[in-house]
Amino acid sequence: MMKETPNLNYIQKLSGGDKSFHDKLLGIIKMEFPQEVEVYQMNLRLKKFELAADNVHKLKHKISILGLEESYQIAEDYENGLREQELVLEQEFGNILLNISEFLNTI
Repeated sequence: MMKETPNLNYIQKLSGGDKSFHDKLLGIIKMEFPQEVEVYQMNLRLKKFELAADNVHKLKHKISILGLEESYQIAEDYENGLREQELVLEQEFGNILLNISEFLNTI
């Protein structure tokens, strides 16, 4: 898979030019994302796969909001796999999280 680039197109469309709404939504994502990643990683380490799948489900929304369509599908497949204790996509999902973290640190 070619590395997708996160973008703010959806947030800009959703905010309709309202800068305070745009900034508030972005602020929530920047605050929640690292916390959600941390909880996901902890559940994965503890082999709590059902909880990790729930964490991935929650993270998928942010993946979608940041315009990452291919990454969203990988997250969907990974979430379903985790529910079966299948970790084939773990590294690829980890790369998606890193990609988003790097992006959020630049904006």
